[in-house]
Amino acid sequence: MRVVFIEDVPGVAMAGEVKKVADGYGRNYLIPRKLAVLADARATQIVEAQERRKARLEAEIEAEMRELAGKLEGLEIVVRAKAGAKERLYGSITNADIADELSKSAGLEVDKRKIELEKPIQEIGSYDIPIRLTKDIMPRIKLNIVGEEEVVEDKEKAESKPKKEKKARKAPKAKKATKEAPAAEETEKGG
Repeated sequence: MRVVFIEDVPGVAMAGEVKKVADGYGRNYLIPRKLAVLADARATQIVEAQERRKARLEAEIEAEMRELAGKLEGLEIVVRAKAGAKERLYGSITNADIADELSKSAGLEVDKRKIELEKPIQEIGSYDIPIRLTKDIMPRIKLNIVGEEEVVEDKEKAESKPKKEKKARKAPKAKKATKEAPAAEETEKGG
């Protein structure tokens, strides 16, 4: 039996291929599941039309990706993050953070899975980040990570510690007072 494959069947054929298969396999599996149709003139025309439509759609997507790549290539974005000693970040910058910043600053929507980071960035600095839009189109952007200054005054830290100590001192005195009160009540009742 000769059939034209409508869908890809792993290990058997790709969509659009005309192949000879066992009669039972074609009749009982491929045709009922709409993976293939009997090979005739009409079926081959349908498959060719699908291939043309698919090629046209791929060309449109390719053109859109090339346009996006032109906008992204060489683009510089700045991300602010809290940093500690030796310019290490509190946390890290991930693909999602870069995609959000691209959306905010440049107005370009890029899927976070297309941003290729070997590992999350954990230090302040300048990085060259590749973005794989398609198999062949891979623009690079420049990412600058700048540390935010954490404003904490030493006075606030110094004032907060004595308050905690004073509360700790008051608590034991309150417990002594409650223990003495019942003892005083008992002596009044007994006397």
